[in-house]
Amino acid sequence: MSNAIDQAVQARLIATAPRSQVIPASLRYDRADPFAVRLAFPPAASLDGAEVTWTFARELLEEGLCEPAGAGDVQIWPYDTHAVVVEFHAVGGMAVVQFDAQELRTFLARSYQIVAKGDEARHLDVEADLVALLREA
Repeated sequence: MSNAIDQAVQARLIATAPRSQVIPASLRYDRADPFAVRLAFPPAASLDGAEVTWTFARELLEEGLCEPAGAGDVQIWPYDTHAVVVEFHAVGGMAVVQFDAQELRTFLARSYQIVAKGDEARHLDVEADLVALLREA
């Protein structure tokens, strides 16, 4: 079994002017960081022309599929039965992006095949993380 999954998704960047646009994005889940999900947007989707990657809790994504979730830089809520909205907040501004709910559910199901819900802590290597942290100090 693989230790990580990458899944391409379509995102709709919600904007007022000139209009919203569809952009590609990529979801990533890795057993090495079992609590996290990474969502990457290509350089063409950012104002400065650099790839943008957001990391947030897998649990936040799951909750946001059913009800409004998040109180920080990433907030997620169902728009309707077919779409989910993700709002990103950064120092330079914010972005609102809409995703197909089924694509996100499929990604979550695949991630649970790698690390079952509730088993995340069993996949942490605390000793290796501590050694790396102390090496940086």
